[in-house]
Amino acid sequence: MIDLYCREHHQTGASGLCVSCKELLTYVKSRLDKCPYSKDKPTCAKCPIHCYKPERRKQIQQVMRYAGPRMLRSHPLLSIHHLLKILKKPKVVKL
Repeated sequence: MIDLYCREHHQTGASGLCVSCKELLTYVKSRLDKCPYSKDKPTCAKCPIHCYKPERRKQIQQVMRYAGPRMLRSHPLLSIHHLLKILKKPKVVKL
């Protein structure tokens, strides 16, 4: 999603991600590595734990709002998998 957003908003083309989007991707990966839900992680909107800092959370929401609807044409199976996760109720994790 970040790649799609960056390519179309920052005109990076096939050259990869801009510096800002690389930093966002690194941040997202670090937060996912520390997630107590690991493989069973619900979608961010359904997650009871908000692990992003407010500024980063706004950034990723902007990326998801733009790229989410466009993912269906470029990655239909991932999009369907994500839609099914939205319907799934998150498990309770003891911290």
